[in-house]
Amino acid sequence: MDRNKLIYWITTSLLAAQLVFAGFLYFTSAEVTAGFEHLGFPDYFRVELGVAKLIAALVLILPMVPIRIKEWAYAGVAIVFISAFIAHASVDGASTGIAPLVSLVILVVSYVFAHKTKAAFTGAL
Repeated sequence: MDRNKLIYWITTSLLAAQLVFAGFLYFTSAEVTAGFEHLGFPDYFRVELGVAKLIAALVLILPMVPIRIKEWAYAGVAIVFISAFIAHASVDGASTGIAPLVSLVILVVSYVFAHKTKAAFTGAL
């Protein structure tokens, strides 16, 4: 496997795992529910984001999904990460928004290397 494909699959796998884990916690963790309340969001928004993150993880990791659909998932997740940074920074200070920015960097690397390798088109390792 060449270097570019390796970078693509590592970052995409990390991103998908993070999205699945977050989506799962959005439905099962009282701390996450309290966090959404602390940030001033309604409870239905937590459920909506949980579903969206689980769907995005599947779209990004499954090789048979068309690249145009993957690009929409990349855009949506980027908006979620940027919005998370803004929400956390607005309520608790900029230092609390570091995690969404790190996730955004991983997302950008995955996106760039998807197009460099065309791995997202074929799913080939």
